[in-house]
Amino acid sequence: MLSMKNINKVFKTDLVETHALRDFNLEVKEGEFVAVTGPSGSGKTTFLNIAGLLEGFTNGDYFLDGVNISNLSDNKSAAIRNEKIGFIFQGFNLIPDLNLAENVEVPLRYRGFSRSERDKRVKQALEQVGLGARMKHLPAQLSGGQQQRVAIARALAGEPRFLLADEPTGNLDSMMARQVMELLEDINKAGTTIIMVTHDPELARRAQRNIQIVDGQVCDFTMYQGGQPQLVSDNVQAVS
Repeated sequence: MLSMKNINKVFKTDLVETHALRDFNLEVKEGEFVAVTGPSGSGKTTFLNIAGLLEGFTNGDYFLDGVNISNLSDNKSAAIRNEKIGFIFQGFNLIPDLNLAENVEVPLRYRGFSRSERDKRVKQALEQVGLGARMKHLPAQLSGGQQQRVAIARALAGEPRFLLADEPTGNLDSMMARQVMELLEDINKAGTTIIMVTHDPELARRAQRNIQIVDGQVCDFTMYQGGQPQLVSDNVQAVS
């Protein structure tokens, strides 16, 4: 579903070149739940931005759902992003003056859905995250975990092929973090591919696969229940 081959991302200034990603190779199959870990400055955010079509890259090939993204125009990239990708952020990014239903509805308006279709999708998404009875509440009336559930509902309402989650539990206590993780696991079991950046090793262990990014390159670990991570040599970029 997602294939990156020899992706390089170089940030240039007058004095220095910074290589955020170096010959980055990654394959994510449909239906996988992949956790992305690594130290600060390793390239995780750059990878996530490129995967979500929010940022371009210097060279290489990126195929998303069979489409080569490498040479698409900004408009075509935006259309694919809106149709296929859902985003979940650490900071929730809810609009405080809008109720839950209105927050979930916002991206659907940009996609031109009819009012009846928007209403159906909003109701279904909020019920899926357990907040169907609170559609008229404002974000400030919810706990942090509930606000993150609204953010997940907002992503789900667009029926994306896969979700990109950037530290989705970073602002939550451990109990709420586990609840959000359980919800993401349920969403994945229903067929949605998920790529999640996290610093929490407990959450990373619950994913099907753990991708560690170091110095802009990939170490790919498959997690085995009840055991230690085992390095998968077929998918590893050498890291010095």
